[in-house]
This record gives sequence, C-alpha cells and structure tokens, in this order.
Amino acid sequence: MNNLGAAITSEGIRFAAWSSSARRLWVSIFDETGDHEIERLELQPEGEGFYALFVAGLAAGTRYGFRADGDYAPERGLWFDPDKLLTDPYAAEIDRPYAYHWRLAARRNEGADTASLMPKTVAKALPAAPPILPPLFRPGGLIYELNVRAFTKLHPDVPQEQRGTIAALAHPAIIEHLQRLGVSAVELMPVTASIDERHLPPLGLSNAWGYNPVTFMALDPRLAPGGLTELQDTVAALRRVGIGTILDLVFNHTGESDRLGPTLSLRGLDNQAYYRHRPDGGLVNDTGTGNTIACDHPVVREMVLDTLRHFVRRAGVDGFRFDLAPVLGRVDGLFDPEAPLLRAIADDPVLCDRVLIAEPWDIGANGYQLGNFRPPFLEWNDRYRDDVRRFWRGDAGMVGTLATRLAGSSDVFNRAGEPASRSVNFIAAHDGMTLADIVAYERKHNADNGEQNRDGHNDNLSWNNGVEGDTNEAAIIKARFDDQRALLATLFASRGTIMLTAGDEFGRTQQGNNNAYAQDNAITWLDWTGRDQALERYASALAALRQAVPALSDTRFLAGEPVEASGVPDVAWLTETGEPLAETDWNDSSRHRLIMLLGGEDGRLAVMINGDRRQCVFTLPARDGFQWRPAIETQAIDLLRPLPGRSVNFMIEGRTGNGGAGKGS
Repeated sequence: MNNLGAAITSEGIRFAAWSSSARRLWVSIFDETGDHEIERLELQPEGEGFYALFVAGLAAGTRYGFRADGDYAPERGLWFDPDKLLTDPYAAEIDRPYAYHWRLAARRNEGADTASLMPKTVAKALPAAPPILPPLFRPGGLIYELNVRAFTKLHPDVPQEQRGTIAALAHPAIIEHLQRLGVSAVELMPVTASIDERHLPPLGLSNAWGYNPVTFMALDPRLAPGGLTELQDTVAALRRVGIGTILDLVFNHTGESDRLGPTLSLRGLDNQAYYRHRPDGGLVNDTGTGNTIACDHPVVREMVLDTLRHFVRRAGVDGFRFDLAPVLGRVDGLFDPEAPLLRAIADDPVLCDRVLIAEPWDIGANGYQLGNFRPPFLEWNDRYRDDVRRFWRGDAGMVGTLATRLAGSSDVFNRAGEPASRSVNFIAAHDGMTLADIVAYERKHNADNGEQNRDGHNDNLSWNNGVEGDTNEAAIIKARFDDQRALLATLFASRGTIMLTAGDEFGRTQQGNNNAYAQDNAITWLDWTGRDQALERYASALAALRQAVPALSDTRFLAGEPVEASGVPDVAWLTETGEPLAETDWNDSSRHRLIMLLGGEDGRLAVMINGDRRQCVFTLPARDGFQWRPAIETQAIDLLRPLPGRSVNFMIEGRTGNGGAGKGS
C-alpha cells in the first residue's frame, strides 16, 4: 500500500491520501500559527484511489489539512464538500483540540469554510523508535484502568502544570501508588484526540472519557501537550519499575456521528468506504453513536494495523484494549472470530506478542460475543461482574455460579478445550457505578448529564445498605466498607486477569452517576485528599497476597486435580464446616457460604467466603505437619473467632514441627 499521510524528507514533504470516489483532492498549507491558509495544492491521482503530491521546500512543523470534492448526496452516503477542512487520517499530531461547532455539520453551500474551526495536522518527525521489548504484562496480572485527566487532576503531589496529563503518570507519587497496588499494567482510557458530542456544549458539558475519536493516531493535545514523546517517555518510566502500558483504542466509530454530525476527516474523504451503510444508503449504527467503521474494508484494515504498529514502535506500549471489539470482526455485517482484521492483528510480526483485550459486545445484531474471540485475545467478562454483584447483593442460589467465576469462568472460555482462562475479571469499570456506589445506591442518579436520568443502565445489581446515597449512620457506613472489602477480596481471589478501575481501591464515588462520560469535573476527578486510606491499605494487602501466592494469578482452569509438586488438589470446594460441598449444598438456594481451598506447590490457601449477614465459625481441614495462619496481616484473625457476615478472609497453610490445623475466621 502507498504510504499515506505526510512523509518528510530533506527536500520537502510528500502528502498522500486515499479516496475511492472523490474527483479531486487538495492539501491546504497553513502558516506557523495554523490560522491562515497560505497555499492550496491539488494532489495527483496515482491509481487505485491513491492521491499524492511532493511539495519542495516544506519542513517538519508544517501545518496542513486535506480537502476533497465529488458528489454531494448524503442520502447515498456522499458528503464531498471542499469547504470542509479535513484532518489527515494518518495524523500523528494536531495543533489544538477539537471543539464542536454547528458549522462543522453544515450542509454543502450552507456554511462557511471550516478551516478556522479545525485543528491542523502537524507534519512532524516522529521521535526515535525505542527498541521493541516484550510486553511486561502477562495474563493473570492486575490491570489498572484509569482516565488520564481525572486520575491526577486533583493530586496534591503532582505539579499543577502537569496534572491531568500523560506525563503525570510518571510522577514518583503516582508510581509509588501503582507499586503499592501491585499494578501489572495501566490501561489508559482513550488518549487520542476526540470531539464532544453535539448535544453536550449547549448543556455546558464536555466528553470526559474520550470515546469519540476523529482519527486514530493523533494524541489529544490536552492530555499529551508533549506529543508522542510524552507518551513514549511515560511508558518508559513505568516500564523501568515493572509496569506495562495498555492503550484503550476506539476503532468502532468516530465523532463524525450520524447524518447530522460534523464532517471532520473520514466522512469528507470517502464516507462510503470508511463507514458501513445499509442497502438504502443510511449509516449502520452498531455502536449507538451514529456510525460504524467498516473494518472489513482493506484500506480501513491497513489503517488500523498501521495505528497499532505506530504505538508499539514509537511508544513501546504493551498492548491494546479494543472498545466494542465485535465491530473489528464484522464481515459484511456479521461477526466472524476469524475475520481478516482480527487474524491480521494476531499474526502481525509487530503485534503478535502484544496484549490484546476485547470488549466483546456491541449493540448490533448478534453483538454479544463473550467467549467467542480467539486466543490470544483476552475478554472483558461482564458475566463475572454481574454474578459477583448478585452474590454479594444477597441473591439466592448463587454459590455455584460464584465458584465458576472464581475458577476462571470455564463455562465461557473453555468451550474449545482451551487450558487457561482468557477472562478479564472486573466488578466495576469506567462505564457504570463505581465500587463504592455499588454498595450505596440502588438506582442510578444521572440528572447531571442533562438527559432527565434516561441515560445509563437501569439494572445495576447494586444495593444501598438501607439508605440511598450519603449517610451519617455509623452502622451503614461500616456495612458499606465491609461490602467493598468483600468485593475487592473476591476480585483478587479470582482466576484470570483482574482489572481494577482507578480510585475503587480507596472508595471513589460518582454520587450514583453510572454514565459519567460527560462529567469532566469533581464527579469523575479522583479525590486524593479524601480517600479511604483503610480501604486502600486493604487493597494493597490483597495485591501483595496475589503476588505472593502463584495459585491466585495462575490462569489455568481449576479442575480439582493434584498439583504435581505438592500432591494436593488444585482446588477443593468446602462448606463452612470443612466438608466437601455435596450436590444438595450446591443446589441449596439459601446457601451463601463456601470455602475455596487452593492447592499450590508450597501448600494451600483457604479463601473463606461468608455472604450471609450472620457470623459463622469456619473450619479448615487439617494436615499433619501444617498449620493455618492468617494470610493478610490486616485481618488479625483469632483462630476460633466467628467469621463476620458478608466478608472474605484468607488463611494460608504453613509447615510446623508438631502438626496443626484448626479453625479459621
């Protein structure tokens, strides 16, 4: 394929773009401020939809954009309008953020030229490529999902001018926090340049999450004022302390939205090719955002691959999380796990060893594809999220389902005889209620989003412990604290990769807002000074335990078979009395207690789960020459004291000179 974008040489710059249906393409050159167009030059056709032009005398730093002309017939998916300045789809840097304006969506001949409203693509020499090193992250580790801006916007130790940027993630205070939590990789919510949805500015709101990109490579100048170098330096700083970086990328739609949306880049170059359309010419909307990228088109497929290679080669990232990933695997509208793009990603020599994580659903036909991606893709597991919430909410008949989730969700990920789980287990994510809000709100509270509380999920599988929202009642505050501990402990005790969303380790709240995408304010900014430090210490202790006990981070499915080195089964499921769970116990809808006894090379770990509100003494099986002791220092367990209701505790088996065993709580 021809090299697209701007290629800088010592003599000038070669500009190249692609369109299968435009009649003419131009490059507009701007002055160094990006405010004044100084030249408009027509690109020359080179065949198969490629257009290019070499312009002598231009150098790195040149600001430019494309324009295209052809038929204008939106009802047929044709949007050509030379008054619309277009961002280069291969832009690696833009000179300012996007800002929505109605003229960006004006019909042809009904609005003025949009150059004054558009960022300019900057032709810039990319930073030197670092060596491509193997990913640090391995399945079974802890992924820490974070919103770059919200994460450090209020952090007191980060310099004011650095807060809310990618560079802030390399600050010593941030790195120390990540290390205390045992983070294996940070997963950055989108850091590429995005635009607000058109309904937000009139409400005084803006998109806080970034899931509304225009093109795929250019970083948002607000998050990365230092450009690609800033990302590269931050990735390297995290890597030096053993933490990988995963980018959350959006290849399923763009901010050009539906037929009332703005013309910013792909729509103006070749709307019919870059987006999927219905037979009647209307845009397919498998994403809920108005348009759907045509990932089965060869030019689009190559653009996605080029983007992924770009971030590996130039920034050294460990891998990627793919938003609404079934879109990447849709061929002629139907999901195919062997789709050319999915196979090309897995087989590409630059990408084949990268971490690949699918959000395995979109809203199109047959869009729910949990478990249907192929290795090496890991998958967000919403069934884990929902079932764990149901258990701790107190729903009946959940013990067997909880055990399946703790053991790696073999019902989902072992359909083809795979030996290990590809599950990414999580209880809360950026989308939905925070961990603290799950135990404090039974209903969503999204009025601040300006949609009369209609947006966001209605069924959150949450509970409030007696009062909706804030309360001063000590008993309720304690119950919520205990519930958060139990949810965190369940997550860290689960087979498969685990994901924690930033701030959930110290009780962040969004005041019940379960769709805070438009809240770039204190609702989503992490409150570092008001954090629950006791909960944070507990989360750190859980992380230390998971790192110290290999059986917890192992991703192989639990089968009850002996571990070779120790001879003990890899798992045994016991009642609170220490007896194996019988079929009647599994089927007892009133049962809310169980013990997961994990076997390892050096001994056993008992995970004692009391989902009942009543306290109970748990009994653990004895072995000669071994003794049970608390596995987490913060538990301060008395061996004969009842285990409190709605709690999880851990006991670890160690050798002793005179045998031993007993009861653990």
